[in-house]
Parts: sequence; structure tokens; C-alpha cells
Amino acid sequence: MTVHSRRTFAQAPAALARDKPRVTELRLSAFAGHRAAVFPLGPLTLFAGPSGSGKSSALRAYEALALLGAGAELVDVFPQPARCVPERARADGQARRGFRIGCTVDGPAGPVRLDVAVQAEPELRIAGERLTRDGLTLLETALRDPGRRAVQASWHTAGAAPVTRAPLPDDRLGTALLPLRVAGKTDGQRLVLAAAEQVVVALRSVFACDPRPARMREPVTVGSGPGGSANAGRLLGGCDNLAEVLRRTRLECGNRHAQLVAALRAGCAGPVADVLAEQAGDGALRAVLDRGDGVRTCVGRLGDGELRYLALALVLLTGPRVLEVDPVAEVPEAYQSLTVLADGFDRCLDQRQKRALADLAARACGRGHIRLIGAVADATWAAAADGVTVVDLGRTGCNGM
Repeated sequence: MTVHSRRTFAQAPAALARDKPRVTELRLSAFAGHRAAVFPLGPLTLFAGPSGSGKSSALRAYEALALLGAGAELVDVFPQPARCVPERARADGQARRGFRIGCTVDGPAGPVRLDVAVQAEPELRIAGERLTRDGLTLLETALRDPGRRAVQASWHTAGAAPVTRAPLPDDRLGTALLPLRVAGKTDGQRLVLAAAEQVVVALRSVFACDPRPARMREPVTVGSGPGGSANAGRLLGGCDNLAEVLRRTRLECGNRHAQLVAALRAGCAGPVADVLAEQAGDGALRAVLDRGDGVRTCVGRLGDGELRYLALALVLLTGPRVLEVDPVAEVPEAYQSLTVLADGFDRCLDQRQKRALADLAARACGRGHIRLIGAVADATWAAAADGVTVVDLGRTGCNGM
């Protein structure tokens, strides 16, 4: 694996953006085709390589950590856990096999490492977890008794007793549960809380995006997606409700809408004066391009590449209140990180669209507005964009640095 990075971000982000909790490293000690892999993550990171090199599995591991950080149960995060176990991994004397993933989160509490070992067979459960900062273990869990549905946990206290011990569920991430279990009465406990909250904030606001052109061509009924009216106007991961979100962003944010129109001029065939949502007689919405000469083109007539380009540009120009993510309600939005995971980021796009999207992504990520981790077949088209970290998996397959 090789890593290339062009960094000019020191000129752009404000100090507040730099203080936001952010994942700066992804570790796949043993996951799918990866072993001992360590991947640096910048504001804009592209995993590049041929099919089978491990791009999608790297993004899948990141999304799994994000779901665990949000408090999801293992069975919902890993519906097919055997697929995550390295192919040549051997079972131990008790027929157990599993996988290990982790990350480093930087922020006000300093670099905090999270490492998780998951037992996939014979039954799915967390086998161990460790949260550390500067070599100090803040939380450690271990599966001591396979017959109990719990792990034994100990966390840093630095009070009358150096650590506190208690059982935690074996189907959830202990780090996500610490804010409910730690009193915060000692300096040690406050350090544990700060580190755990930093990790949770960085992981929770993740938007996994893979636009589906076939669904985007269909008319949209407002509030018809998952969550109903509660998610009305929030873009879904497949961008099925594109028209609904376009109507909202056009009304609420003229500046970003103008940037979207400019981006479409750079990436769509023919003239583009505007993009908007029209309402049919049955109340359904459809997205259209205004060509500026009295002609409006329904997006259903666009090719797959143009539709994916439109959707990805919209994602890069919106934010947590528009995308269907799980923001941390108790944390001010200014301190929350939004990370977009885009598998097949360059799928169906031509070279012009790829370059335009790379420039747009670099500007959005450079402002600290968003972080993007994408998987692409080849990243040479992004080489000219500022601030892109390219992780080339094609050099050494799926192994890391």
C-alpha cells in the first residue's frame, strides 16, 4: 500500500474545524482481506485499487465502527459476520474465529485509540475492547466467561481505587456506554469521559452514500422514505428522494444552491440555468434541469453518470441537517464532524465529471464543512486537487503499511 497526500489545508480551515473530533487513522488488524493494515485518513481520502483490493471492505469497517459508536447492536452491524473473518483465519480449540478493527480519533482530548476484537463464530459477541490515550489504558474489556452474555470491563478511575470494574453487555461497544456508567468525579474519570465522548462524536455522524440512478428517476412522495415525515427533506443514502431535498435546499440556502448549479454546469451535458423540483397533480415531486431557454429536462432522462454526479455534488454541498445522519444531540453542531462514506465514488463518471467532483470535494473538505472517504478504481484524476490523501491498495493488495 502506498499513500500520497497533497496538503494545503492550513490555509483554509478555522481553528474550530481543527478542534472537531475526527478519525485520523483506520486500523484493520484482521478484517476480511486485510491484515495488519493501517490507513491514514485526511479530510479527503480516496482508497484506490482494482476490484478485490479491499477498498469496499475498508469503508465497511469504518461504517461498522460508526454504527457501534452510535450504540447499535452487533447483530445489526454485522448481519453476516463470517464475511468479516480473514479467509485463512484458523479456529482455536473452542472453534472460535473473529476479526479485529480499530481507529484513532483526534480532538480536544488528544489522539485516542479504539481497538475492538469481535468473535464471529460460533456466536457473535465482542471478545475485547481497548480505549487508550498516550499509552494509558482508559477502558479495557475481556470475555472472561464464554457462558455469560457479558464482558468484564475495567476503566481508569485514578481515585481511591485505580480502576473500576463492572460487567458490560457483550453485544455493544463499551466506549459508547461509558457516558452512562462513569460518574466523572475524579480527574481520571473525567479523562475517560472526554476520550469516550470524543470517539463517539467523531464516529456517529456518518453518511454512507451510494446514489442509485434507477430510484432517483422515480417521482418522490414527500416523507415517503424510512422514518416518514420525521425524515422529510433529509437525503437518503441511495439519494432516492433527490427531488424532495432539492426543493428544500433551493428554498433554504440560496448560496449553496447556486454552487450546486455551478457544479452541474461543469459536470452535465448541455446548458444548465437551474435545478429544481416540480410538483405533479398527484403531489409527487420530480427533479428537473432548467436549460434557460424555456426547456426543462426531467432528471429521469439523464444518464447514470450525470445522476450520480448530481447526487454526489448535492451531498458535498449540504450538511448534517440535510443528510440522513445521526448527529449527537447534546453536542453543538459546530463541534460535530460529518463524514461521508462513498463506495464507488467514481462509478459511471467520465473524466470531466471526476475532476469537477474532486475540486468540489477538496473545497468542501478544505473548509472543514465535511470529511469524505471514497473508494475509487483509479485516483489519477484527483491528483491535481488540493488536500487529497490517496491510499493506493493496488501496490501491495489488501495489506497495510
